Amino acid sequence: MRPSPDRPSIVIIGGGIFGVSTSLHLVRQGSLVTLVTEGVLGSGASGRSLSWLNSSRLRSSAYHRLRMVGIDRYRTLAAQHPHAPWLRFDGGLTWDADDASNAIDAAEAHERSIGYDVMRLAPEEVAAVTPGVDARAITQQGALFNPGEGWVDLPALIGLLAAEIRIRGGEIVEGAGTASVLVRNGSARGARVADGRLFEADACLIATGPWTPAMAADLGVEIPDASPIGLLVKTAPVETALRAVLNTPRVAVRPTPDGALVLDSAWSEEEMRVNADGSLAVRQDTIEGLLREASAVLAGNPKLTFGSYGAGRKPIPGDGEPVFGALDGVGSCFVAFSHSGATLGLIAGELLADEIANGRRSPLLDGFRPGRFQAAARSLVDA
Repeated sequence: MRPSPDRPSIVIIGGGIFGVSTSLHLVRQGSLVTLVTEGVLGSGASGRSLSWLNSSRLRSSAYHRLRMVGIDRYRTLAAQHPHAPWLRFDGGLTWDADDASNAIDAAEAHERSIGYDVMRLAPEEVAAVTPGVDARAITQQGALFNPGEGWVDLPALIGLLAAEIRIRGGEIVEGAGTASVLVRNGSARGARVADGRLFEADACLIATGPWTPAMAADLGVEIPDASPIGLLVKTAPVETALRAVLNTPRVAVRPTPDGALVLDSAWSEEEMRVNADGSLAVRQDTIEGLLREASAVLAGNPKLTFGSYGAGRKPIPGDGEPVFGALDGVGSCFVAFSHSGATLGLIAGELLADEIANGRRSPLLDGFRPGRFQAAARSLVDA
């Protein structure tokens, strides 16, 4: 693809939710878009995400505001697809361990103070509000139910968005291998992929999940990275009344469109190891442990059977906050890098597309621009 004098041409590097969402919003505005991705669409972090749509617990006010706008866009999508099995708003239920780390009181107080819809439930009250949970697993401090929360199956959503991209004339190049930004005269002018092909353009977006900081570093821009190894286990289909997303001390659980469950936890990620060749080792007893922990929080304690798993780095910026917008010092080059890919997927693509194609910087992204790290570094030097 070569730049057009009439319509801006954009190359997107990355086939996860940020890359696909931004591509769709760009083609809807009339831009010429080519998306290149190393494997198939959604095969990276987006394909192994719990995909919980929420803004619960404590975070910065700017981050909360952006997440709430992100959830609003999913509400709009749900209205357009009212029977979609891949997008549900059946709430989220969380509880903490019965020890000094229990922060249910503080979480409830904070969520009420910002107007976030929350219900405090004693264990025996849960079944009447949201089904499928074993009340015996809930600690004595009780649980928080957030009725406005939900979940999305990102691979299904990515497929839907990609179909529209193609209908509108956008190009999607899968299996391109590792890509790099093509820079001329200090500005991004497209991408080069593994087999040497060049995709020239007026601007470029890097949306490669946990590999985004390394690609920015190749361009001389530092984005601190705290991306850990992540593991998502999927069960075989199982009969359960569970509809909400569960976030519990030992396991997080959500339903899937095909009647299975997906599971993750902090402890299971800590048990993973990196082999000498860079591949990840997932222990059988880790998978079995996740299945046991999930069964223990479900009503009737059903026997859960292993279906599949996804393992890889989980994108988390160094300061925990999203990174969206133009790279300082590299013209026409933008990045999208955040832990909350599901919740922010639609709104980030919308706002980034407007900035890339039209130069309109959204105030919603002003606290999350990559230049904040350079500003912090300069402050340290000046001090």
